[in-house]
Amino acid sequence: MKIYTKTGDKGTTSLVYGTRVSKKDQRVEAYGTCDEANSMIGLGLSYIKAEYFEGKEQFEEFFHKVQTILFHVGAELATPAGKEVKWKLENSHINELEEQIDFLEGTLAPLSNFILPGGHPGGASLHTARTIVRRAEREAVGIDEAMNPLVLSYLNRLSDYLFVAGRYINQQLGEKEKNLHE
Repeated sequence: MKIYTKTGDKGTTSLVYGTRVSKKDQRVEAYGTCDEANSMIGLGLSYIKAEYFEGKEQFEEFFHKVQTILFHVGAELATPAGKEVKWKLENSHINELEEQIDFLEGTLAPLSNFILPGGHPGGASLHTARTIVRRAEREAVGIDEAMNPLVLSYLNRLSDYLFVAGRYINQQLGEKEKNLHE
């Protein structure tokens, strides 16, 4: 399969099932932003590849699952209303994020102030991924057609998870958080 098709040379692309739309279509904006977030998560994980901390293997395994699900969320966003989605986002995916948020938060000092994103490049990248997921959520809200309502819930919860995961990486790798007013 060739990577280039030339079918998008005039500013259109195909949704799942072949419907052609403008590359500025709201669905394209939303699933493209999910792809961007997924790439940023991958960058963040690459920064911790050579690092060691207790629980790293499970942390990375869960992120593999998150990236896979986020890819499928993009596919849901790329599927026109009324068409069958081959893989379906379920409440269990959101519940897993919540469980991981609770677990990671249990290892962190409680927040008493807003913190500034940064720290270790891995943690900072996950904070950046969080902001990209928030944008994907805003883009998805702008889609006029019906879609799986769990998409918005998943994106909302994923941004929470990325915030906690960024803090967790910084803590595990000895980076002190900077409070807003320091």
